[in-house]
Amino acid sequence: MHTRFGDFEPLCHTTPSYPWCNLFWRQVNDTDPSVFTSNSFNAATAGVGVNPDCAIPFVGTDGSLANIANIIACALSIAFTIYLVWGVIRRRAAVGRLEFCILLILYLFTLPLQLITTGSFLHQGSTALVVLTAIHAGLVAATFWALLGNGILSTQIVEDGTLSSLIPFSFFIVAFFAATTYIALDVGLGFTTVFGPSNPLVNLNSIPLFVLTSVWPGAAALLYLVFMIYIILGVLNEVRPIWYYILAGVLFVLSQLDYFLLSKGTAQKIDGSFVATILETAAVGVLYLGWRSITEESWDDEIYYPR
Repeated sequence: MHTRFGDFEPLCHTTPSYPWCNLFWRQVNDTDPSVFTSNSFNAATAGVGVNPDCAIPFVGTDGSLANIANIIACALSIAFTIYLVWGVIRRRAAVGRLEFCILLILYLFTLPLQLITTGSFLHQGSTALVVLTAIHAGLVAATFWALLGNGILSTQIVEDGTLSSLIPFSFFIVAFFAATTYIALDVGLGFTTVFGPSNPLVNLNSIPLFVLTSVWPGAAALLYLVFMIYIILGVLNEVRPIWYYILAGVLFVLSQLDYFLLSKGTAQKIDGSFVATILETAAVGVLYLGWRSITEESWDDEIYYPR
């Protein structure tokens, strides 16, 4: 089969816990499930996605605990990200504090949705799973705009924390969220023919969804890294903080490689998605350390009491 740009089939076939594959299950099942040969179209037992090589079965099927490893990883990541948000909030005078806090909050919101959309405890094809997966996709696209927006604002093209900063920053968050969620809902529920169904069906093709969920995050992360290298080396004339951002980039790349290359199931009980979640959260934690290292002179940790 010839693979075209925008085809999800190669990812959905080999990556058991790739959440965007949930959006194609109903489309294929309602049109022609015979295009695939697996039994993944039994809604009572189907795991995440469409026709994966080794999906984790629906919770309770043959004693399945659902995607328990990733559920635990997401829960721990939620607690860790809340701690990071608290750490940003308490740095009242730090540059870019509000915008960076928004980035962390958006990432925090993606975690419970990731837990649900890859957890194998909502029936495939259900409206609830499709809607939650679409919202998850929208939040991921918005989160990566917030990441890039933080990089742009670090140039101080406008003053951070002001209306001139927050209005465009928030506008694009809403725009990316709304556009991606709408496209994902259309792919998953098929209420129009603008973004679906896939043609041919077996390719699971959606170029807009592929761009916003697979291409855009990588592009935004790369552009953010370029901005931060420029700021740290060209403006601040420092070297040490750059290693935080390089390390965060490496962790992000490893998390994606884990999803796409290493995420094979183990006896249909766990897959590599929990490692990807841990690596993504570690990347966020390192970004926090990088942000702290270049804003520490602005921190207002000590209160001076005149004698």
